[in-house]
Amino acid sequence: MTIDIFIVLFVILLAFILFVSELLPMDVVALVVLSLLLVTGQLNPIEGVSGFSNPAVITIAILFVLSHALQKTGVLEYLVIRINRLVSKSLIGGLSIYLVSIAISSALINNTAIVAIFMPVTIRMAEKYHISPSKVLMPLSFSAILGGTLTLVGTSTNLIVNSIYTDSGDFTPLGMFEFSKYGIFILVIGLIYIIFFAYRFLPSRTVTSSLTKSYHMGGYLTEFKIGAGSPLIGVTTLDRGINRNYDITILGIQRGKKLLSKNLRETPLKEEDILLVRGSVENFFRMKEVEQVFMLTDEKLNQEELIKEENLLVECLVTNQSDLIGKSLKDANFRRRFGSFVLAIRREGGIVKKKIAHVMLRAFDTLLIYGPKNKIKEMSDSGRFILLTQLDRSLRKHRFWWMSIVVIVGVVLLAALSIMPILKAAIIGLAIILMFKVISPLEAYNSINWQIIVLIGCLIPLGIAIESSGTAQLIGDTLINLLKNMPDDKQAIFLLAMIYLISMILTEVSSNAATAIIMTPIAISASTKLGLDPRPFIFAICFAASASFITPIGYQTNLMVYGPGGYKFSDYIKIGLPLSITLWIMAILLLPKLWPFNPI
Repeated sequence: MTIDIFIVLFVILLAFILFVSELLPMDVVALVVLSLLLVTGQLNPIEGVSGFSNPAVITIAILFVLSHALQKTGVLEYLVIRINRLVSKSLIGGLSIYLVSIAISSALINNTAIVAIFMPVTIRMAEKYHISPSKVLMPLSFSAILGGTLTLVGTSTNLIVNSIYTDSGDFTPLGMFEFSKYGIFILVIGLIYIIFFAYRFLPSRTVTSSLTKSYHMGGYLTEFKIGAGSPLIGVTTLDRGINRNYDITILGIQRGKKLLSKNLRETPLKEEDILLVRGSVENFFRMKEVEQVFMLTDEKLNQEELIKEENLLVECLVTNQSDLIGKSLKDANFRRRFGSFVLAIRREGGIVKKKIAHVMLRAFDTLLIYGPKNKIKEMSDSGRFILLTQLDRSLRKHRFWWMSIVVIVGVVLLAALSIMPILKAAIIGLAIILMFKVISPLEAYNSINWQIIVLIGCLIPLGIAIESSGTAQLIGDTLINLLKNMPDDKQAIFLLAMIYLISMILTEVSSNAATAIIMTPIAISASTKLGLDPRPFIFAICFAASASFITPIGYQTNLMVYGPGGYKFSDYIKIGLPLSITLWIMAILLLPKLWPFNPI
């Protein structure tokens, strides 16, 4: 092992540790990786920035804009809701049609955008069938992931792998619908599993009945201030049965500048104490009235104010494109900026023990927001939030609203028929929707998920370093050595199984983009060592890197539904592991038949 290989392996290991620990955001981890490769001389400056000029990165950025243009019309929600109403009134029938529609949409539109569009629709569907949203939100994410594997543009993974693959030699690019040959099989099996198994075993952790009757509100963090005359003064929360009576957990007591965090149930309370509590909104308001405490908002709310026609109480998910990430509500001046205020905050996977105004926001935190209807709509339209209820269910027509549909279909067909490359078609499509003012230039810039662009742009040079340092060859040789005792006619199938399995595991603990960038040069090196066409192994990486079902951190759509669904980490393992193993076995059996192990 040379010093260059050692450095590259160390950087890869460090990247995975940082991805798993979540000490830094994914795009920052990618920047750290790129910096280390530049500092250690594994890359020159030209190679270091080559990722940002890569056709796949530019194509992904443009597809974000085209997806937003289509999302803006509301046509997808309109069509899916109409189809669902017309075809079936039964739960299984309605769920099946709905998930198939989601999967087909994800084949043409970025699946992260699809989940953002359909989360509110899914919660409404849960209400229609009188089931918990947690029964259908994970299926929404899984269906979008499966649908994204049907085409080249369905997921960024496929575009990245195709770019690295074609740059590595004189290989034929992956076809637009070539993925469908296998993707249709995993979609059918996956949907059968989701509808008849996952749905049955998913927990009912959230409810659709609450103060607003349209979304769930459990697991929130809020604050109560003990006012004069409160029966809590001089007694403990245990004496008053706070936990028992309101199903509320006391996380801390703020007394002046001191935060008490131990023996909270036995601590006598004082006037002006601030209680940091976790629970449901319904119980918050019950406790507020009975215990004579008040919530620390800019205005005092009561039931009458909550149901005012011009004001709304809504749940909003902070998107990963929001400029609020890394800021507290106080720092962001939320009340003045958005004309609304935050009653409570919800974060899955960790306990927050700070005052709401001081909590540093993360992507996909859920905020309970109260404010005027027009302000809430502005927040939803800004792209900074996903509104978990729907203000307007109709088709939002504007002049040339149909142009986004024509452009997206045109881009896909031009690329599929090999009339022009996908990047060329996408650039022309972008120019058309901007020229006809379907969206404004500012909307176009804001619609791009810059975290993903920076992540991929910084990590693509890692693939260059893996190849140029000899790391890909070393790992490829190691894989071949593991197969040397096997019969010659079995080596290819075992290599395929290993590449798929390694990719599947890596994508669960890092990101699909990182997995694709690391594994593609390794698969090319290993397959050529056996004298085989890399194509079946390349497709194994495409499908494995996208098939993230076991953890919420491996794929953004899983993380998006994590909080609103009230899921636990173990839920993904329980539901996702059998599906992942099934798809791995299917890949071993079917991929060689669809893309044979042809000699090169």
